[in-house]
Amino acid sequence: MGADFHITRADQWYFSEENPITAEEWLAYVDQDSELTLDPRNGEYHALWSGDSAYDEPWLDWCSGEIYTKWPDTFLFRKMFRIARDLNARVVDDEEHHYVD
Repeated sequence: MGADFHITRADQWYFSEENPITAEEWLAYVDQDSELTLDPRNGEYHALWSGDSAYDEPWLDWCSGEIYTKWPDTFLFRKMFRIARDLNARVVDDEEHHYVD
C-alpha cells in the first residue's frame, strides 16, 4: 500500500480524463527526455527515470489522462515538478494536496 502522486491538469486528479495529458504527449515527452526510458515490461506507458534516487527503479506511468507514481523520493518528486511545468500541469497527492516547487 502506498500513496500515489499525480501530475494532472484537472482540478481533481480523479477527473484527469476531462482535461488530460494525452498518451501521445507523455510518449513524446519520454522520447525527448534523456532521463526517461519506456519500460514495456510494466505497460506501454511505464517509464523508468535514470536520475539519482533512493530506489533501484524509480518510475512514472501514464493512465487515464494523468502521470503518476507511488511514494516518490525527493529526487523523483523534483523531477515530477519539472515534468508538470513542461506539460502545463501540477503535482497533487491522493488527497488533493497541491505541491509547488
